[in-house]
Amino acid sequence: MDTTRRLWLGLAALMLAGFGVLLWMGWDIHLQAPPIPERVVSDRGEVIYTRADIEQGRRVWQSIGGQQLGSIWGHGALVAPDWSADWLHREAEAMLDLGSRADNGMTYAALDSAAQAAEQAKLKPLMRTNTYDPASGDLMVGERRAQAIAQVAAHYESLFSNDPATAKLREGYAMREDTIPDATHRRELTAFFFWSAWATTTQRPNDAKTYTSNWPYEPLVGNAPTSSAFMWTMFSILFMIAGIGLLAWHYAVWHRKEEHVEPPARDPLAAIVVTPSMRATAKYFWLVLALFLVQILLGATTAHYQVEGQQAYGFAISQYLPYSLTRSWHTQLAVLWIATAWLATGLYIGPAVSGHEPKFQRLGVNFLFCCLLVIVVGAFTGQWFAVMQKMGLQYNFWFGHQGWEYTDIGRFWQIFLFVGLLLWLLLVGRALWPALRRKDEISSIVGLLFLSTVAIALLYAAGLMWGENTHLSTVEYWRWWVVHLWVEGFFEVFAVAVMSFLFVKLGLVRGRTATVNVLFATIVFMAGGILGTFHHLYFAGTTTGVIALGASISALEVVPLALIGMEAYETWRHGRATPWMQRYRWPIMFFLAVSFWNLVGAGLFGFLINTPLALYYMQGLNLTPLHGHTALFGVYGMLGIGLMLFCLRGLKPEAKWPEGLLRGGFWCLNIGLVLMALLTLLPMGVLQLQAALEHGYWYARSAEFMGQPLIHMLVWMRVPGDTLFAVGALLVSLFVASLWLGRRGQG
Repeated sequence: MDTTRRLWLGLAALMLAGFGVLLWMGWDIHLQAPPIPERVVSDRGEVIYTRADIEQGRRVWQSIGGQQLGSIWGHGALVAPDWSADWLHREAEAMLDLGSRADNGMTYAALDSAAQAAEQAKLKPLMRTNTYDPASGDLMVGERRAQAIAQVAAHYESLFSNDPATAKLREGYAMREDTIPDATHRRELTAFFFWSAWATTTQRPNDAKTYTSNWPYEPLVGNAPTSSAFMWTMFSILFMIAGIGLLAWHYAVWHRKEEHVEPPARDPLAAIVVTPSMRATAKYFWLVLALFLVQILLGATTAHYQVEGQQAYGFAISQYLPYSLTRSWHTQLAVLWIATAWLATGLYIGPAVSGHEPKFQRLGVNFLFCCLLVIVVGAFTGQWFAVMQKMGLQYNFWFGHQGWEYTDIGRFWQIFLFVGLLLWLLLVGRALWPALRRKDEISSIVGLLFLSTVAIALLYAAGLMWGENTHLSTVEYWRWWVVHLWVEGFFEVFAVAVMSFLFVKLGLVRGRTATVNVLFATIVFMAGGILGTFHHLYFAGTTTGVIALGASISALEVVPLALIGMEAYETWRHGRATPWMQRYRWPIMFFLAVSFWNLVGAGLFGFLINTPLALYYMQGLNLTPLHGHTALFGVYGMLGIGLMLFCLRGLKPEAKWPEGLLRGGFWCLNIGLVLMALLTLLPMGVLQLQAALEHGYWYARSAEFMGQPLIHMLVWMRVPGDTLFAVGALLVSLFVASLWLGRRGQG
């Protein structure tokens, strides 16, 4: 059995085992999720909330932006608080104050430290004891807790209205006035917030930890990291070191066997005939740049909300374009423009690989483009109506704002997008089919390219696996299938296959060598990538098994990044292999940038927050977007631009390439991203981490902390980096425009 066949079998076994465990643990998450009580009842028999209130409250929360306005269980936006942590702290303080008045005749704040410690000792069992009755479905709370719930609920009912008493806090949270106009909906929202906080502080039956594994850190109620968080953090580091050692050994042995390749005298890709359907992909790249520029504008608007709250230089922007909406569009556009670049690359590469133009292929490419436009316009319009509360809850789930970060669009638009991906699969597959039937040195690469398109198209269906009332823990499980496996997983396999194909066609790598490298890289990546999904779910109402698997396996995601220097060197070597490779200098430079940001953004900043103990304190702080920005754009965005440039070289072979525009765009994008990370996100995240360690998680996300002059100064320090980044995007856009409007000639 040859090496290629063994690698294919190994990949198949890995995929079956990985997805088998993933599905099995998903069923366990479903069974062990925090219960939603039928009724929340006080000792006196008063019904405080019902299950209908809690579920309707979640729908209200989703309609105003959900995870795009604050967060729940650490997942979501960063300006407003984490509502579960905020409710928990406010309820604990209310109960301490009520207890102190009853026991000591004075407020809790007036007590000395010893008396305060005594009150806290009385509070912990009241908050942590599980009083949910599975038989009746009732959750019983004491009279004192019922009073505390009423006090906290009154605060939130005021906050989400236009009450002048909480106007300053709304400004600090970047909330528009009268966020929820309906008083009944405001009350129902408090039911959902109460339940989400109850799950964070209530111990599982016959267990010492809460449903969210003691997250968030809250000293008042005894929430602190569990022993499993310490243990599995240690093991994850050991797994990572072992994995790096094994991979280094493999590279030391394998790469010595590679034979030198003599590159051809002329560019082999220049002989590829650009078919009508390949030429029709040009409009996709124009759309990529339009979405990219709009995303940057929305990102600047979203960041500005952190300093002016509800206004932009005196204009009451929150009343027309609320923070939760600008952030929704900003995060979704990031995925959309990157995905569009990769989809267009697939449509371009298909006929280029096979040399075959299927019948009506151009019509299909154009039709798919129109569908993308309809989806973007329709989904974003629906979200505006939802967040502005101009769409009833009856239609919000289907056409408005689902409230789940990165999967916010209404269910109708999700289904439409899924159908569009199936059409993309059909178009790419039928173009690749002749190449799939051939048996040559790159047949395995073509096969992996095709299988990755199948996975990309089908895996988005994970976003359709939850309904309007599906449990929060189950929604999070399926949502990360989309965000982690779809975006970070199979799109990367697709990109690696495309890049390998390009280098083989350019005559820089032997087909057999590229095949082995691609298959091995896919195995290494998927070894950590599939079950690594669990590291997003440590505190989402899941069990210790999720922490153990997530910590151990996700550590392997860092392993291939340890030798990123070799990958970068190989890419650089290919770019200098022969004089005609200067035609591909800038695509190669963007691929080099991918290697750098893979190491820094995905590797260093990713592992910074990856282990259970680290994420316990850092989840939802600015160290999370530090990883998100540098990995999402630094890796996937740069890769999308690099692939776009490769396609444009074939689409406009006669056009003169203005090197200055690309050089300026490349360095502005990279330097701007560095400044954004180092001047704002990293120092702000470190300050938040210190605040969380000293005072509790709630404080690091509070308006009191985020409203400090130092934090405002750090936000303003984003301006140089953001400006450079925007200039870089404009220069790349001007470059693309120049290919159609500029001079012709060799370049």
